[in-house]
Amino acid sequence: MNPKIVCIGELLIDFICKDIDSDLIDGEKFEKKAGGAPANVCAAAAKLGQKVGFIGKVGYDSFGKFLERTLIETGVDTRMLYFDREKPTTLAFVSLRKDGERDFIFNRGADENLSFKELDLDKLEEVKIFHFGSATALLGGNLKKSYYELMKYAKSKGAFVSFDPNWRGALFGERKEEFRAESIKCLAQADFTKVSDEEARIISGKENLEEAVDEIHKYGTRSVVVTLGKEGTLLSIDGEKVVVESIGVKSVDSTGAGDAFIGGVLYKLSMEENPNKVICDFEKTKEIVSFANKVGAITCTKFGAIAALPTLEDVEGI
Repeated sequence: MNPKIVCIGELLIDFICKDIDSDLIDGEKFEKKAGGAPANVCAAAAKLGQKVGFIGKVGYDSFGKFLERTLIETGVDTRMLYFDREKPTTLAFVSLRKDGERDFIFNRGADENLSFKELDLDKLEEVKIFHFGSATALLGGNLKKSYYELMKYAKSKGAFVSFDPNWRGALFGERKEEFRAESIKCLAQADFTKVSDEEARIISGKENLEEAVDEIHKYGTRSVVVTLGKEGTLLSIDGEKVVVESIGVKSVDSTGAGDAFIGGVLYKLSMEENPNKVICDFEKTKEIVSFANKVGAITCTKFGAIAALPTLEDVEGI
């Protein structure tokens, strides 16, 4: 059967430095893990029990084949994962500090070569939710064009559109205005938007978080969540706001926690007959965000992104 949720963007190798509390200058021991923001979201929703598909491109190499196998083993539909013979699989090197925070270096590869013309749209007929959460799509290349084309396609068929801008300073550097402008284009199409507090301030130009959220609403998205780590999540729908508390955990690696959170939200929404209607229901969405907070928090208790994702049983057992 075709997936109910699809995510578009990068699938990559995270080389995680095993020398804890060491930056990439001093780190020596690295472990290979599957990663990439949209792939993490796919895997999170799949491990919770939904039919999910990934749309993206990897290199025609050992790393690409490893990533394909990882998604398949996680339960993700890979029929729209394409292999590129020109560029290698995208790589990310990640160092972890004792508090679970990260330091990135990206070597971009095949993910940017995804073309909209390659996509088999027949496989998307049953999709209820499209998630746009790539950390690399807004950088440029064919992926950026495909990102916007698929967003237009999703809106044309009345599907639910989820967006996470995924700001990475290591990728955009000083190009904050470009990131902001591209994000605003996506916000105009998004039914649901997830941002970090840093992303909220960059996109809105406001320092006060509540003012930042109000500004983001003006760009078109009706429902906004701001993830605040252990403090929980700020939820805003049509200007009504609340901070939904998270659960306390000992964080060892925050890699993929935000993606796991989104996977939890989209899993819950995909179980509803009309996600667009539900996301406008403040009390119902609070329950969904509370569930997603648990998914994200549990992910922080283990190393890796996809490898650390919980099952529905794990979440409901808390």
